[in-house]
Amino acid sequence: MHDTPAYTAETQGVLVKVRPSYLAGQSDPEAGRWVWAYQIEIVNLGAVPVQLISRHWIITDAHGRVEEVRGPGVVGDQPVIAPGDSYSYASGCPLPTPSGSMVGTYAMTDGAGRVFEAAIPAFSLDVPGQKRVLN
Repeated sequence: MHDTPAYTAETQGVLVKVRPSYLAGQSDPEAGRWVWAYQIEIVNLGAVPVQLISRHWIITDAHGRVEEVRGPGVVGDQPVIAPGDSYSYASGCPLPTPSGSMVGTYAMTDGAGRVFEAAIPAFSLDVPGQKRVLN
């Protein structure tokens, strides 16, 4: 999954890297279902610990339909990331079209209890070898 460059965004010393990949074996184009996995790495470049409190995703398919997903933590965890450390996880996203995009934010808190939004970079979900068509 690491053969492509990562999409990256940095906010207040929190670097978010995303690597999406198409899961052909879990997809069923004849049934209108395309599935992607994505690997996320969150790196604390700052001088104080940070904790990921919640997530907000905006998922857009090729027809412009938008789904918003909000929830506590990620994959059942609300990790505390020490300075210079990182946290990684993998998740997935099904779409009813062969392409789309995702973007979002993590609500983070620092050692002083200040809450801030760390950007998750926008990234494309495209079936390899297919021409991307967004309406």
